[in-house]
Amino acid sequence: MAELTDAELRKELIALGYRPGPITATTRKVYAKKLASPKQQADGKSRGLEYYLSQFLCLASFVLFMIFLGILMVKMIGSGWLDRREENFNLLPVDCDKRTDDFCQAKQKDVLMNVLHELYNYLSVQAGNFECGNPENLKSKCIWVSEAKDHVVNVTGSSPQKFDAALHWILNSNKDLGIQLKGRDLSGAARSVDDVFCLESAHPQMGLGCRFRRAVVTAIMNLFLFFWSLITLWGILLFLRYRWRKMEEEEQAMYEMVKKIIAVVHDHYKEWERNLERYPYVGIFHVRDSLIPPQSRKKMKRVWERAVDFLASNESRIQTESHRVAGEDMLVWRWTQPSYVSDSEH
Repeated sequence: MAELTDAELRKELIALGYRPGPITATTRKVYAKKLASPKQQADGKSRGLEYYLSQFLCLASFVLFMIFLGILMVKMIGSGWLDRREENFNLLPVDCDKRTDDFCQAKQKDVLMNVLHELYNYLSVQAGNFECGNPENLKSKCIWVSEAKDHVVNVTGSSPQKFDAALHWILNSNKDLGIQLKGRDLSGAARSVDDVFCLESAHPQMGLGCRFRRAVVTAIMNLFLFFWSLITLWGILLFLRYRWRKMEEEEQAMYEMVKKIIAVVHDHYKEWERNLERYPYVGIFHVRDSLIPPQSRKKMKRVWERAVDFLASNESRIQTESHRVAGEDMLVWRWTQPSYVSDSEH
């Protein structure tokens, strides 16, 4: 504190909440002790925090080390137990197959499970290879029973009878084991061990690259089918909209044609009343030829036919008749003017 001036010492004391009086050579030592006391307490608190934190880290490190040792011991004990178990199997008597004690029965079950496990892995790998480019040039995913038996017997060291027992166990099991036993007719399943012709895995084992390629191909195919279906639906929708628009245009054209026909027939009737026409009726084809130019008659054929049918069933002022004109029978239209008679005229 000796390096602090009187003004700096007063400022530090005020910051700590003190109200110092005049600072002299006598009072300077007292104020210096007051200023040093809070700093010592703060340093003690910081050192206490560091101490507890270091203790916690040491304890955590010790716990993690013990966990690591525990995992290591479990691994070592487990592998040693498996090794001793295999040694016990190797030391079994030769005639254990004929015994019925629990030890031999358990051993027989383990051997059978080992055969099934190896058979499942072999078939799944072969099926996966067949699905992923077929590097071994397999003819089918269904492996011949003799080939599968030779592989399992060579790998597991078991007898062919154990392989047949495994097939018998698959046939009698009600569970889906992922192994399909097929007879000569590959479309059907074998019913007995003697009928088994080939074996096929229901769960092919494929590598990551193959799975990725198949997933990409499947996704692309699904997207293609989706977009093709979408395009088809859009095509059907556009075709229906086109048909509806054409039908509306055709119907509108039919009503326009009906109006023109009514006007022509009515005008012809008016001219007949003024003795400008010889007959009160007019030929249907004559009306058609006067309303539709020759180059448009084929295009307007349906519109004309619909207009004629509409007039026959919905227009009471025009009557369709058959007259002989110029030596030929011809369909004509006659305008029928309704007559209104009043009560006074009666």
